[in-house]
Amino acid sequence: MRTHPVLERLARFGLRLGLGRLESFLAWIGDPHLQLQVIHVAGTNGKGSVVRMLGSILSADGRRVGEYTSPHLQHINERIRIDGVLVDDQSLSDVLHTLQKEAKAWASEQLGDELDPDRVLTYFEMMTAAAFVLFARTKVDVVVLEVGLGGRLDATNVVRPLVTCITSIGLDHMAQLGHSEEQIAAEKAGIFKRSVPAVVGSLNQGALQVVRTIARDMGAPLCGLGLDFRWVDQGPDSFSWRSDTQAIADLVIGIEGEHQKDNASVAIAAVFALPHPPAVSSIRAGLANARHPGRLEWLSSQVLVDCAHNSSGAQRLTDYLSNLPPTDGQRVLLVGVSDDKDAWAIVAPLAPFFDQIISTQCAHPRALDFSVLAERLEAIEPPVTPGGRIEEALPLAIRQGGLVVAAGSVFLAGAVRDMLDGT
Repeated sequence: MRTHPVLERLARFGLRLGLGRLESFLAWIGDPHLQLQVIHVAGTNGKGSVVRMLGSILSADGRRVGEYTSPHLQHINERIRIDGVLVDDQSLSDVLHTLQKEAKAWASEQLGDELDPDRVLTYFEMMTAAAFVLFARTKVDVVVLEVGLGGRLDATNVVRPLVTCITSIGLDHMAQLGHSEEQIAAEKAGIFKRSVPAVVGSLNQGALQVVRTIARDMGAPLCGLGLDFRWVDQGPDSFSWRSDTQAIADLVIGIEGEHQKDNASVAIAAVFALPHPPAVSSIRAGLANARHPGRLEWLSSQVLVDCAHNSSGAQRLTDYLSNLPPTDGQRVLLVGVSDDKDAWAIVAPLAPFFDQIISTQCAHPRALDFSVLAERLEAIEPPVTPGGRIEEALPLAIRQGGLVVAAGSVFLAGAVRDMLDGT
């Protein structure tokens, strides 16, 4: 389903970080999250891919797996998967209606007849509670849980995990998390728990020092990419993973992009940190079978979509584009961003790869107006052409006859998939 009335009602309360509301509500309904075995994954970029890889590896090992990710591309059901299958409309709707009734009773018990916004769950908190209930009800063996925003004050941080991960640190959501990588690292490392193993990707020295300090203070054993484990190319499509005690050769990944080797390495280190690690054969099969729609995804031989929505994501997309063979016709960048994003930081590194740039917007309420986006990018070369809404801009881009890359936001990627029947 696209959305749900329960969630539409809560969306107006916006973003409110903090754990108190959800912890109180979950206690009211019996603490379903405390019944779950969890791998908790944070990061500026790559966390969704790591969740998909972990889920695929653990499923290949014969375990029942719940996956929780956000945001969704096309349907809210995408946020909750059990054994790789999206939760069905009826099950999700039933849980949301039940939780809505419980939330009213919880608020009334706390406040009598007065409704305080601090006692109203947010959209994300309600979805997170729904995921916990569904995972507990279906008795999954392990949950792979993606942080929504930051870590320390994110609603998902109510869990007691087996392993925590930080995939990467970059400058994004700075209004909420801080204006330096060190500040953002501190927020993301807020998911670390005492005596719980923590795995981190490749971080700059400042961010790594912050993460190390927090891990030490928490008594959380820490291992990092490039320090305690690493990957080595074995050819154009395969690589090996190595730590001081283990090595796995001939690995391939079912998700496009050289940067996915970093993400896969974090996923491998995370499963080896579990009390009962999966078999090596499951790691190999799980990585090969992993999929993550909207991330360097070819919807046709002409159209590539990517969710790159910050400078780090744009750099990874440029790395991928630099390795593509020459194409016939013009290369067109179809770009749309959310209104809170730095459009210049996304588009500037991409622009040199394109003959034409077309600005657009999808129907999402956070989408920046396409004409405003073109104005913000007026100094970019090649010049940006306002292309209208996605229903007009995508056909315009395709008519150029060459490669079309749609990027700039998760919501735009979802809209393009809708138009081209991506499933």
